[in-house]
Amino acid sequence: MNLNHPEATQQALSILRSGDPFQWYVITLLAFVVYTYFNEIQNKNWKGIAAGLSLYMVHWFVEIINALIQHFTGHALWTVPTGTAFLILVGVGVELSLMFSVSGLIFSKILPADPKAKILGINNRLFIAIANAAFYSIFEIFLVKTPCFVWVYPWWGALPVFITVYIPFWVVSLYCYDWQPKVQKAVIGSLFAINATMLIVCAGILKWI
Repeated sequence: MNLNHPEATQQALSILRSGDPFQWYVITLLAFVVYTYFNEIQNKNWKGIAAGLSLYMVHWFVEIINALIQHFTGHALWTVPTGTAFLILVGVGVELSLMFSVSGLIFSKILPADPKAKILGINNRLFIAIANAAFYSIFEIFLVKTPCFVWVYPWWGALPVFITVYIPFWVVSLYCYDWQPKVQKAVIGSLFAINATMLIVCAGILKWI
């Protein structure tokens, strides 16, 4: 098996859900996230909240799959071996997760009012989704130059991240913004149920991830 940094797997597993690296700033970050959502609830910005929660649910699904890949193959596609105050799953620390919890909500605020308007000939929702996916994928190139984030396999990089991770994140989030409330609730609720079931079974019962 050709790996870039096989040692990163054991480094990540050694701190997985350990309280040893904990830092108090996590509480502050959590407070900011809670304030952000409570403020949007007060303003009845349900569409923005739907964009935020839908992205967050896709984020959790992807991270759970990455952790299951680690369990069944011995190595995840990406890991966080150091630099986090609390490693939730092998590839995501609490800081990254809290950031993703508000990303969809934040970027929904730049969406044009007309969902059919075009940017450079492309539907604005799709254009912004692809642009965001590209930005996040390129930013990961910087992250993997630090000791805090590792692409474990040499074939895993910005392009597969762009296609399989960030495009789903942003397409679901920014299109969910315009869906009818019943559809928004169904999508977010279904993803939550899937994620919760996988976490209960794979993390809580089977101890796989």
